[in-house]
Amino acid sequence: MTAALTLHEDRLLPPDPETRSIARRLYRNIRDLPIISPHGHTDARWFADDAPFPDPARLLIVPDHYVFRMLYSQGVPLERIGITRRDGGPVETDPRTIWRVFAEHWHLFRGTPTRLWMNHVLHELFDVRVRLTPETADDIYDAIADRLTTDGFRPRALYERFGLEVLCTTESPLDTLVHHARLRDSDWQGRVITAFRPDPVVDPDFSGFADNVAKLGDLTGEDSGNWNGYLRALRVRRQFFIAHGATSTDHGHPSARTEDLDHASCERLFTKALAGEHTAEEAEAFRGQMLTEMARMSLDDGLVMQIHPGSNRNHNAELFARFGRDVGADIPGPTGYVDALKPLLDRFGNEQNLSIILFTLDETAYSRELAPLAGVYPVLKLGPAWWFFDSPEGILRYRRLTTETAGFYNTVGFNDDTRAFLSIPARHDMARRLDCAYLADLVADHRLDEDEAHEVAGDLAYNLAKRAYKLEA
Repeated sequence: MTAALTLHEDRLLPPDPETRSIARRLYRNIRDLPIISPHGHTDARWFADDAPFPDPARLLIVPDHYVFRMLYSQGVPLERIGITRRDGGPVETDPRTIWRVFAEHWHLFRGTPTRLWMNHVLHELFDVRVRLTPETADDIYDAIADRLTTDGFRPRALYERFGLEVLCTTESPLDTLVHHARLRDSDWQGRVITAFRPDPVVDPDFSGFADNVAKLGDLTGEDSGNWNGYLRALRVRRQFFIAHGATSTDHGHPSARTEDLDHASCERLFTKALAGEHTAEEAEAFRGQMLTEMARMSLDDGLVMQIHPGSNRNHNAELFARFGRDVGADIPGPTGYVDALKPLLDRFGNEQNLSIILFTLDETAYSRELAPLAGVYPVLKLGPAWWFFDSPEGILRYRRLTTETAGFYNTVGFNDDTRAFLSIPARHDMARRLDCAYLADLVADHRLDEDEAHEVAGDLAYNLAKRAYKLEA
């Protein structure tokens, strides 16, 4: 007998009846607020072209590293689910076959946030009412594929259906932003903006660093081969992004290290980096200096600065060799913030017109370092539980470990940080439910009055992100 796919109305809310009733009241007031998605990795071209999405596999499976890292961990070759090889070798191209492989292994996702998000997408968006299994896989595939051919499932229509108010993508400083320009000049009212991600031109270990810096010079008309010209080129490029809607930058550094070096030391590090003659220590020092330089530029141009440190990227060397970056083989590592950020904070920590949002993959730093830092420095705010911890338990741990020291208002609400466009409503719904569960506990414990909890719930779901990322306009 085929099992039904249902979404319980009280999912993720507290099991205690009294506390659950409080959470229900809080959630009812915020569940339909517009979605602010201030940081993510969707493709601006989708909305510029507004073409139908290709098929269920390439929409829901192939781009989602949460999906294929789990499959690979259980012995499924990435070639079987259509992940492109760097050497052009053969991979599965039939989307139905990829979907069947996914369905055969769906049980692996029990207890994971991927299971929650995917069930939400299937149930709420595609009206699927049976559980995904090898036996139901083809029928579900056909139901999704049929919907994707209709106008209501084109990117712009889905943007509107999801209640999105702002959707932010993330681009390299070398991107021409042609699709953002097309959106800016179109008559569509959706707001899809970019964020400035300078990693390819500020990380000496990034593939093609020297060529990337040269291209930066070509794009800006500045001599990017010397330190001063390089900084001017970055400033010019930031203005280009601002003209295309950017309100933030994003920095995916291996660590949170910052530096405040003298001019001669900066020139020396830059010269060695361009020549490819830098040591690992010098690369780290250069990246640290560039975080401080980016903060200096943000103080001038107003872009909100996001720092996403602590990921040991491309940890699986064989996967990186065969498939390249971003195939789910990034692993969290310990990150020290108190000492690492001191040079930047000594220079800029007390500025009133600079905003730096800190993320972490090191949960041990929440109460020991991050909450106390954000609780004293005006420039700092805490980003939400991120990546591996964008999950029910991760979100609750985040609130429990940071609120008593940083409060709610030194945080920035929620962002989904995803390439999986269709999962955005599911992720925000999960966060809203969990924040209401946490607030309901405070009310039930008489640590917060319910009228205040309603106000905080609205702030966490909507207002804080809008304010922190300067999206009021």
